[in-house]
Amino acid sequence: MNKIPFFKKKKVEETSRKIKANDPDANAAKEYAGNQISTSKYNLITFLPKNLFEQFRRLANAYFLFLLCLQLIPQISSLAPVTTILPLVFVLALTAIKDASDDIARHRSDNQVNNRETKTVVGNELGARKWRDIKVGDLVRLENNEFVTADIVLVSTSEPNGLCFIETAELDGETNLKVRQALEETCGLEDNIDQLSQFDAEIEYEAPNNNLGRFEGNLTWKGKTLPLKNDNVLLRGTRLRNTHWAFGIVCYAGADTKLMKNSGKATFKRTKIDHLLNRIILGIFFFLLVMCAIMTICCGFWESFVGYDFRMYLPWETYISTDQRIGALEKSLLVFLSYIIILNTVVPISLYVSVEFIRLLQSKWIDWDSKMYYEPNNVPAQARTTTLNEELGQIEYIFSDKTGTLTQNIMTFNKCSIRGQLYGYVTDEAGNEIQDPEKLKAIHFDEKDDDFEWYDQKLIDAIKKGDKDVHTFFTLLALCHTVMPEEKDGKINYQAQSPDENALVSAARTFGFVFVNRTQSSISVKLQDKDSTYDLLNILDFDNDRKRMSVIVKKDGKIILFCKGADSKIKERLDSSEREMMSETDEHLNKFATDGLRTLCLAYRELNEGEYNKWAEKLNKANTSMEKREEKVNETYEEIEKNLKLIGATAIEDKLQDGVPQCIERLARAGIKIWVLTGDKVETAYNIGLSCRLLTNDMEIYIIEEDSENSVEKKLAEIRNEMIGKIEQLFDVKIEDRQKRLDWKDWGIDVMKFDQHRKNEEPNGKTQRSNGHATTTTTHESGAHDREQFEGFGLLITGQALAFALTDKLKMKLLELGTMCKAVVCCRVTPLQKAQVVELVMQNEKKITLAIGDGANDVSMIQKAHIGVGISGQEGRQAVLASDYSFGQFRYLERLLLVHGRWSYLRISKFLRYFFYKNFAFTLCHFWFGFFSGFSAQTLYDPFFVATYNVFFSSLPVLALGVFDQDVSADHSMSKPPLYTPGQNNEFFNKKIFAESVIHGILTSCIIFFVPYLSVSNSTRPGGMTQADLQSFGFMVATIMIIVVNLENALETWYWTGLYHFVLWGTIVVHFLFHFVLYSTIIYSIFKTNYGYVGVAQSVLSTGNFWFTLFLTCTILLLPVFCREFFRMRFMPNKTDRARLNQKFRTEEKAAFVAHIQQKLRQSKRSIRSGYAFSQQQGWGPLITSGRMQSKSATRTRQQPQQQPQTQNNNNVIQTRF
Repeated sequence: MNKIPFFKKKKVEETSRKIKANDPDANAAKEYAGNQISTSKYNLITFLPKNLFEQFRRLANAYFLFLLCLQLIPQISSLAPVTTILPLVFVLALTAIKDASDDIARHRSDNQVNNRETKTVVGNELGARKWRDIKVGDLVRLENNEFVTADIVLVSTSEPNGLCFIETAELDGETNLKVRQALEETCGLEDNIDQLSQFDAEIEYEAPNNNLGRFEGNLTWKGKTLPLKNDNVLLRGTRLRNTHWAFGIVCYAGADTKLMKNSGKATFKRTKIDHLLNRIILGIFFFLLVMCAIMTICCGFWESFVGYDFRMYLPWETYISTDQRIGALEKSLLVFLSYIIILNTVVPISLYVSVEFIRLLQSKWIDWDSKMYYEPNNVPAQARTTTLNEELGQIEYIFSDKTGTLTQNIMTFNKCSIRGQLYGYVTDEAGNEIQDPEKLKAIHFDEKDDDFEWYDQKLIDAIKKGDKDVHTFFTLLALCHTVMPEEKDGKINYQAQSPDENALVSAARTFGFVFVNRTQSSISVKLQDKDSTYDLLNILDFDNDRKRMSVIVKKDGKIILFCKGADSKIKERLDSSEREMMSETDEHLNKFATDGLRTLCLAYRELNEGEYNKWAEKLNKANTSMEKREEKVNETYEEIEKNLKLIGATAIEDKLQDGVPQCIERLARAGIKIWVLTGDKVETAYNIGLSCRLLTNDMEIYIIEEDSENSVEKKLAEIRNEMIGKIEQLFDVKIEDRQKRLDWKDWGIDVMKFDQHRKNEEPNGKTQRSNGHATTTTTHESGAHDREQFEGFGLLITGQALAFALTDKLKMKLLELGTMCKAVVCCRVTPLQKAQVVELVMQNEKKITLAIGDGANDVSMIQKAHIGVGISGQEGRQAVLASDYSFGQFRYLERLLLVHGRWSYLRISKFLRYFFYKNFAFTLCHFWFGFFSGFSAQTLYDPFFVATYNVFFSSLPVLALGVFDQDVSADHSMSKPPLYTPGQNNEFFNKKIFAESVIHGILTSCIIFFVPYLSVSNSTRPGGMTQADLQSFGFMVATIMIIVVNLENALETWYWTGLYHFVLWGTIVVHFLFHFVLYSTIIYSIFKTNYGYVGVAQSVLSTGNFWFTLFLTCTILLLPVFCREFFRMRFMPNKTDRARLNQKFRTEEKAAFVAHIQQKLRQSKRSIRSGYAFSQQQGWGPLITSGRMQSKSATRTRQQPQQQPQTQNNNNVIQTRF
């Protein structure tokens, strides 16, 4: 019964959980969620009701259902119900098939995951079970490279001391390994199935939640209660690496896992135009009611005063009262419903069929775009939905992940500075730097990483000459780290806690300084083919406050401290004699940072034996202190890390995905604000922001790192005041009401053109204007040559500060500052915070948002935003499965928005305004005809024409416009990002444009009806018969209608192709051929029916009156439109008109070339923050020096350690969470 959706028990909210290992019956009784997951919207039971509910949320569908009900009443309907039933069923079925297809793909993906197999301990055996059958409390075995089945508490692993390595690429896009550890008391169980099957521990832990970084619980076994932390848990979505096997107990399964808790529910998304269409449909329906009411009132009067006397010729129905007034009233009320049916074509159902068809083909343009195909991974672009295309042309905010989305998460050693000598820049004979990659020749190395390239021969020569400083530099890189080596197929592979550290150690190996092996007390290296072993005395590990790490090693009786870290931290600890060298290195650091590289400084110090022993004794006391142990240990570290000698600095490139800087620059020029939501530190995010041109050195950048609500509030107020001061300083703006929300538009400042609004440096030539909110001064002269450069504001905020800023009290203040910035970077944020930031902007700014990411931690924001885009990475596909669009590289987002999105919005807008125009023109002719037909709901047109007007005679040209039309080429669209802004401002389709289309349609219907009416009212054919019969008049109006509305469509079209010519002229020709055949005697001879329109086409088309009327009507309707467009394009051109002109004549080429020449590189004007990406967790130092973490090669060759007095302090390091 509980499996039936309608009979589910009400779920009781949990506060904590308690399970017992190897006791499935007791655990099953608690009815915890199973491990089967579902990301789909429907199942077999809910598909029909849920899908129909969603479809009838479209008012048009509900409207057509209402019309269908009316048509089932024969007394009021002059049209057969089948004319509405078939189109309505077709639209509903088409949409349902599309939705079902999308959901089937989700079901397949879910089944693929649910049917994976893993091994579990059942009784005294190890058996395979599918993921969907795994339950909370099961004891599972994971193999190397296997995805983790559910959230599990580690019991034992194949590695010493219960360690295991995991990769979290599916969660956060990071490929660097992280360490997890089983409890010391349970790791001795190893893989002994007999012991594991008898394992009867009880685990009490917190209820399911979405916090990826926290786990609190206790494990009770053999009378002991042991604390459990996040380091003892493997989360679903992670992958076991470099660990042969691991056993663990499932604590959360399926929907309760932290991965799924962060995924959110799949939501139904509708575009802004869809919502506008709903309101328009309501307006049209009221307009229809008004027209029907007018017809009803007029019918009542006509029947009462005129029709009553002509009942002999126009008899009333038998169910109508014979009383004059009552009968007229009853007649008019029935006419009201009849006119609702006849005039319903103001919103024909074909509108939604056409819209769905256009959106489908627009989606296929994305799927078929070869320029969005990523060949290295064989990943094409994919539109996973067909209902959101035009919204791609209206994006104002992009929320992006960083790791794996903007970057490749590949770090490479790029440049360095060694004792004042700069390496990595290659110069020509004249001493100028060579920047063209094609002119650089990479140096060949016997062993190097695939992504590493080095071009500067000077560093190779210095190593060969035995330069002491260079050797010290690379020796430090080979020794000062916590990297673990693993020998595989004769090659040493490095496993590091951060990709930066891996890059540095790998670079040292490439240059001949090879880190070979380590034990808890020694480091083995090969320095220029000479084997050396250093005694490892201490590792002074990294943490977020120290921002550096050191190792103390001993070799040949000499004790040396090697240190590397953030430049600001190293500077403070240098010997006073190093000031000049530091000043020179600072210049190099500035140059590295300008190039967007991540930097850190290297230093060392020689220690004497007595000084070290004294310090080691003090460190031991600090480590055993019962009060403020961590603070005392850090103070002791400070004592030894001083009077350092600077060796140099390294510069690491965090490889961006190809084309990211250019993509971000163009998107910014398109008026799109980009917010980066990342799990990285502020320093890392800052430098990546510079390298990808999200941030520039000419921005005013503010950083919020506070850790309390009051301090965050004060910082927000401080930044706001600084912004106001900067605006008043630069823009001649006096902000009078400082309590009012800041907004660039209030001061008439275009954020894309700051220089045009800058204050004139001269005291003269200023004029002020007041707009109520502020007084603005207009300058007449430009003095931009020497003035301070300004490219807007930027904001960086940490996750801790963001947690306070997102409270109800402060969130609007954060939003105010964020919307004033060109770029916002949120650092170290959780998946939930990402979704909260997106929701904050969506709910309060009412702007169209897009979220893009590649990991499971991005799913929540992808689903929350109006548009979700997934990057198909090398690892998991969680982000892709939750997305609306997907492709292989971030740079394709530029083409998706600036080309496909802009074209889609442009096409659907032109389609809609033309569609409403042509249908109002068609329908209102019925309305005018009512005044000449006794308001009897008599149709003007042939019923066949009514049924086929929107299907055959006006559909193909407008569909061609909606599918193929383009104002400028794709290349031109991308080279002129400002062309994107009309979509953001809803310039191509809004209520005003809709009203203009309606008025245009009404005027067109007047001309098309009354000009032919006046033309035939008193005219006769050559035989003396009148031309004013209903059939001839109706055919004349219909023919003129077809020609006029299709030629109007031609005037709307910019992109004329052979196909468009074919459908345009072909539609008009088909109209004539169709009616020649339909109105011929052939039909009569076949069906033997007396059809009233036989011979009408030949009769009308053979008169000169018709052709003159056609010419006159076309001239009256089309010539003003042509002249208006010519005048507008000639004297008031918009952005699109200018772009089309430029595409044709290239008028801006010279101006663009001059602007490119004048552009100059500006040096950094702010202090450089180290961007070295140490791990965000505490380092591996304590695990290494305690012997709990050892390299694979060390484990295999380990012998009895020698007792060395100097290693007695190797445990004197900060205790970590492991």
